Amino acid sequence: MKKRAIPALLLSSMLVLGGCSIATKKDVVAETSKEPADVQKPVDIELLTMSSNETDANVIRDQLSKSGFNVKLNLQPDFGSFTAQQKAGNFDIAISSWTTVTGNPDYAVRSLFKTGGDYNKGPISDPEIDKLIDTAASQTPEQYKATYEKLEQRLVFDKAYIAPLYVSLKNQGLNKNVLNDSSVRLSKSRSMVWEAIDFADTSKRDKDPLILQQSIASLTSLDPIKGNDGSINMLNTNMYVRLVNLTDDDKITADGALSHNFAIANGNSEYYFLLRDDINFAKIQAKAAVDSKDRVGAEDVVFSLNRAKNKDSVPDHRTYSLHEHIKSVEIVTDLNTLSSVKQSGSNSTIKEVLEKGLKSPISELSGNKTDVNNQSGKYQVVKLTTTEPFPQVLNYLAHQSAGIVSKKQVESINTFDVAKYDVNKDISYGDQATVTEGAKYNNALAASGPYILSYKNDYEAVFYKNPGYRIGTEYEPKISKVVVRFIKDADSALSALRSGEIHVYYGVSETKFDLVKNDSKLKLQTLESNGVAYLLFNLNNREVSKSEDLRKAVLYAINQDELIKTYNNNKFKAVSTLTPLVKTGLELKADPNKVKEFLKKYSESK
Repeated sequence: MKKRAIPALLLSSMLVLGGCSIATKKDVVAETSKEPADVQKPVDIELLTMSSNETDANVIRDQLSKSGFNVKLNLQPDFGSFTAQQKAGNFDIAISSWTTVTGNPDYAVRSLFKTGGDYNKGPISDPEIDKLIDTAASQTPEQYKATYEKLEQRLVFDKAYIAPLYVSLKNQGLNKNVLNDSSVRLSKSRSMVWEAIDFADTSKRDKDPLILQQSIASLTSLDPIKGNDGSINMLNTNMYVRLVNLTDDDKITADGALSHNFAIANGNSEYYFLLRDDINFAKIQAKAAVDSKDRVGAEDVVFSLNRAKNKDSVPDHRTYSLHEHIKSVEIVTDLNTLSSVKQSGSNSTIKEVLEKGLKSPISELSGNKTDVNNQSGKYQVVKLTTTEPFPQVLNYLAHQSAGIVSKKQVESINTFDVAKYDVNKDISYGDQATVTEGAKYNNALAASGPYILSYKNDYEAVFYKNPGYRIGTEYEPKISKVVVRFIKDADSALSALRSGEIHVYYGVSETKFDLVKNDSKLKLQTLESNGVAYLLFNLNNREVSKSEDLRKAVLYAINQDELIKTYNNNKFKAVSTLTPLVKTGLELKADPNKVKEFLKKYSESK
């Protein structure tokens, strides 16, 4: 195309209108490089996640990029690497998740958001949030809804300490040709109940192993108070019995627990538990499970719960905040005490409540577990007193961290000074190195639950039935051996289920539900869970820690509907970790205008 000449008269007019100045090449470049006044310079932000959450990370990165952020993705291959990066503070926002495995709302917030909480990774330190958590903990469900609404409002909307993503379905796929599918439970909060699972062909119970799967191979600790994560929750739940359990729909029960019955005294601060005498600790000899002949008794309960509530009882205690409402734990030896105290809200005595359904009524109480004989009416009773009225304490006693350990065994191993603990030379009870095949293998576990871990390697962990657990009852484990395969990749785990290499796969991706449903040998079990995914802000020496406006810009850039669509609508909108438990009526909606507003405020404040 030919260039057209500009007429002289027109050129002259242009020069006059331009103030008789002619723009140079340098002026033109400078002028065209200027951004429009209303265009914000992209804000740098680092997103930390694991490869297993890559789908979420990609969607969130796209949403933030479109909203004016320059996103650096810090993608880690596994949970251990993710945790290391989180501890080092190498993130602005991290994809996090929390499952309320106790079925009560206090658990959904206390560890995560209360100042000093053992899983408060922000860390968040907000006196108003602390006060709301403690207030709600002392209230009934009818009262605490309004309190939790105020908490959610401040946590998410007022301060933007977290940005919610979604509520997940809890699900598992199982091989119904191998297993009796009616024996495989899916509970809203409680972890998988191994002792109930049975083969379709019961003749296989002692010949074939039950093969399960989990993605994390590095186990935090086999000491129940030293871990509260996906690496050990299922394992420790099945290794240690508790005073109470949760039903599949989150009701407190003594079924499958150490207690025959439990009772709450008037005032809701004193709790009584009548113990069973048909559970012994298992131990490992030559990699086989044997009955130690040491009964699980009140002495072990008092020891276990006292160390659970004491932050300094072990190095790296990770569950103490769950049990901080425990004031004291003691063995009751005076039978008259049970007859003189009334049950909360009734005229029945504690003794009458504890005796309900017993074959032999309580005729004597013992302070020594070796003297107990339930069949002749001789029992042990443990009394737990809380610092204030706190009915939710029962939910915490159903948590794996309240698992009963052997006083004798733990004290024989944890001989070090906790304050001077040296990770390089001191060995603590439950250290995974002691159960890992190799030169350091020295299994000293004492399991009070239906199964005990014999050994592990990078490929699998092998458990055996506790030969001293509820023998001859419906709670005696059906299958003698359980193998937990470590399969990190979700697609590989699903392939293992479909090929028969594993029998149950917990946590099938929502996008793969149809593959399970359409496989004639498989069955998919689902229910809405207490699991919530959210973005956690780094509140320590980062721009997002300094600027509430910057956090709010991220908050309103998140479009939950888009995230949920990537999972074929098999997830649900969330506001906080409380969402599955308390319907506050609050809702987060993506809002591009608010994003611009808060980014502008952030830029102007710098």
